[in-house]
Amino acid sequence: MKAQINKYFLIGLLSAGLLEACKVSKDTPAPQPELPVAFRNSATADSTTIADLPWENFFTDATLKALIDNAIKKNYDMQAAILSVEAAKLQMKQAKLLNLPSAKLNVVASTSRPSDNSLNGISLSQFLGTQHLEDYSANIQFAWEADIWGKIKNQKKEALAAFLQTEESRKLLQTDIVATVSKAFYNLLMLDEQLAVAQNNLKLNDSTLRIIRLQYDAGQVTLVAVQQAEAQQLTAAQLIPQIEQDMTVQENALRILSGELPAAIERHTKLNEYPLTDKLSAGIPSDLLSRRPDVKRSELALNIANARVGVAKANMYPSLVITASGGLNAVKFSDWFQVPTSLFGLATGAIAQPLFDRKNLKTQFEVAKIEREQSVLRFRQNVLEATGEVADALVKIEKLKSQYDIASTKVKTLQQAVNNAGQLFESGRASYLEVIIAQSNVLQSELEVSNLRRDQLYAVVDLYRSLGGGWR
Repeated sequence: MKAQINKYFLIGLLSAGLLEACKVSKDTPAPQPELPVAFRNSATADSTTIADLPWENFFTDATLKALIDNAIKKNYDMQAAILSVEAAKLQMKQAKLLNLPSAKLNVVASTSRPSDNSLNGISLSQFLGTQHLEDYSANIQFAWEADIWGKIKNQKKEALAAFLQTEESRKLLQTDIVATVSKAFYNLLMLDEQLAVAQNNLKLNDSTLRIIRLQYDAGQVTLVAVQQAEAQQLTAAQLIPQIEQDMTVQENALRILSGELPAAIERHTKLNEYPLTDKLSAGIPSDLLSRRPDVKRSELALNIANARVGVAKANMYPSLVITASGGLNAVKFSDWFQVPTSLFGLATGAIAQPLFDRKNLKTQFEVAKIEREQSVLRFRQNVLEATGEVADALVKIEKLKSQYDIASTKVKTLQQAVNNAGQLFESGRASYLEVIIAQSNVLQSELEVSNLRRDQLYAVVDLYRSLGGGWR
C-alpha cells in the first residue's frame, strides 16, 4: 500500500511539472521605438544617405585613406576585437553540437585483495581458489538529453547572438577608428594652417617693429611704442613652438593609434583646399536600426536575454536523460577480449525534477526576466541617443557653415584694416596702437577661421559615424 502511494505521488509530481512546463515563456520581440519621419535640421527625408558609402568612398584624400587603412589593419584594439570574434565563432560552433550525444571511452584494469577474514576473502578462497580479485573493462558510454523544453535550443540562440554581437562590436570599433583617424588628420591640417598664420603674422610684426624703431630713433614715438610692438611680436612668436608641440603630439597619437612608433606624418593637402559639400543626406531615421553597429548590438543583447530566460525556465522543468554503455568485461585478463562471452551492455532512461532547488531556480528565472526588461530599455535608450547624435551633427554642419562664412568675412575686413592702419601710421595719421590692435585682431581671427574649418570637417565625420559609418 505504501509503495503504491509513493508511486502515485511521484506520478503526480511529474504530471504537475509537465503541466507547468506547458507555460513556456515567449520571447520578447525587439521593440519598435518611436522615431520621427525625418531628422531634426535635415533638409529632406530622402532615403538616400551618405551612410551608404563605405569609408573608402566617403573619404577622398589619398593620405587620409592610407592612414585609416593602416590603422584598421594594425590597431591593437582592432586586432583584439577580431580575436574576440574568432572566439565567439568557436563557441557558436560548439553550441551547435549540444543536441548530439556525448560519448566517452573508458578502459579500466583493477585488482583488489580483500581480507582473508572478510566475506569477500572467504568467498574468493572457497570458490575461485585465489586471494585477489581482478577486473578488466573496456566500454563506451553515451549520454543524451532530450531537448523537450527548448533549453538546448535557447543555448544555441544565445551563442549565435553572442557571436553576432562581437561582430557588431568589431564594426563599432572600426567606425570609431575611422572617425578618430580622420579627425586627427583634420586637426593636423588645422595646425599646419595655424602655423602658417603665426609665421606670416610674425613677419608682419617684424616689419611693424622695424618701422616703429626707426620712428623712435627719429624721436617721433616714445619707448612705450617700441615695447608694445615687441610684445605683439613675441605673442606671435610664442604661438609657433606651441603649435609645433601640438602638431608633434598629434602625429605621435595618430601613429600609436595605428600600432606604430611615433613619427612624422606627411601631408600634401591644405585645410582651406579640403573639399566640403553642402549636400549631405542623412536618410530616414528608421535606417539607424539596421545600420548602426551599437543599435544592432543592443538588439542582439535582447536576443541573448530572451535565450537566457528560456534556459532559466527550462531548468525548472523535468529533464529526460538517456544513457547507454557497452563493451568488454572480464575478471581475467586472458578472457578480456573473448567475444561474445565478455560482451555487456546497459541502457537507462531517467527523468529528473528539481525539488529543493526549485526556489533558487525560480529566482534565477525572475532575475533573467528583469535583465531582459533592462535590455529592452537599453535598446530604446540607444536608439534615442543615436537619433540625437544625427540631429546634433546636422545642426553643427548648418551653424558652423554660417559661423565660418561670417568669420571669413571678418578676416577679410581685418586684413584690410591692417593694411590701412599701416599706411596711415607711416603717414602719421594713425597711432602705433591702432596698428598693433589691428594686427592682434587679424591674428586671432585667422586662427578662429582655421578652427571653424576644422570643426566643419569634424561635424561631417560625426554625421557619417552617427548614421552608421558605411555599414549596411
